[in-house]
Amino acid sequence: MQLDADRLIEACREDSQDAGISITTRLEPLAGPGAKVKPAVYAGGQFQLGKRWWGEGDDRKVVDVIVIDNEPSQANRLEAALLAMRDELGLPEIVLDLSDLEPLPPHVPRQLSSFVFPHRNADAYLRDSELDGTPFLRTPVGEAIFAATADNADALVEWFPQSLLFGFWQSHLGKKGSQAKLARNWVSEIVGIQPAANDVRTLGLKGDPLNLSVEDPVSYDERWHENWDFGQKGKKLSDIGHGQVPVTGEDAALSGVSFSEIVQQSTVSFAGLRRVRTSVGAPEARALAVAVGLVAHAGAFGRGFHLRSGCDLRPVETTWKWIGVDGVSDLEPVSLGEAKALVRDVAQRAEASGLPTGTRWPSPLTLQPKKNLADAIRKTFPVADES
Repeated sequence: MQLDADRLIEACREDSQDAGISITTRLEPLAGPGAKVKPAVYAGGQFQLGKRWWGEGDDRKVVDVIVIDNEPSQANRLEAALLAMRDELGLPEIVLDLSDLEPLPPHVPRQLSSFVFPHRNADAYLRDSELDGTPFLRTPVGEAIFAATADNADALVEWFPQSLLFGFWQSHLGKKGSQAKLARNWVSEIVGIQPAANDVRTLGLKGDPLNLSVEDPVSYDERWHENWDFGQKGKKLSDIGHGQVPVTGEDAALSGVSFSEIVQQSTVSFAGLRRVRTSVGAPEARALAVAVGLVAHAGAFGRGFHLRSGCDLRPVETTWKWIGVDGVSDLEPVSLGEAKALVRDVAQRAEASGLPTGTRWPSPLTLQPKKNLADAIRKTFPVADES
């Protein structure tokens, strides 16, 4: 079976019995099967451990796994891929411009894109911004975005189609404000099957060519470690990067892990997207969200990719399945070029239905931080020579 705009739109109609698409990809480390890879490490210095039923038929059994990249992280990587293709595909984008806050430290971004807002259309950065001097919440565009729900999703199609895929919770408007939610309809994770170990740590020594003594206490400015001197605060030179520091026990970072197999499982739910309703063209809006997810998946994971230090993976085998009314059918994998064409085709169909998409998607809408947000940014990132 091959995927095209007609098939996708039909699957997203209200009376469709089709359930979704499943993509299973077997991955290998760059160094080959069984080589170590570094799973994500969470607060408290721990991996996300779990168990899965694995195998088929009589060989199916429960196995230990470590989640190498979980669902929220995968969504962020897909959004990063959309940002990289934003200009080519003409995707909608809102930009928070921080250039008026100069001087800022070099590491602080001068712009934040709506593709990196932590809560997407429900984000506090969007709430605490303004458009041409007017609080964004009080502008027609802002009012529409913050009033959007799954049952009234026109503004999300126009400005945040990624929210239809990856979900949102409008939880930053106060108790009297909207609490609208939409669960994610694209779910993806990468897991390592049957880890050889799950608690190996990287032991070592942070060296110092002069081996400075760390016995005498020092005091220092928490913001700028260059401003330190010997004092009586009980701090050590090792706290600011000097001296030999052994790395042992729980202080040692978790090491990479060898797995028998590494698999990425991704699904997009037509059933979930049928909760999304628009004033016109609801099937086209839902299909557009699917197409956006497919192009993001192909862009982010269709070739070798880097997740973090010690975790470079490449796809070696991928299987796409159409979960339809007549059961599960093989689906021809969609290449990046085909996915881009699919986005354009569905966008044109959506535009023809009256939705604000396709050629009507605007250029980036540029916002500025409100004074309270600007003050918070300056307080968080004071310039060194002004301290």
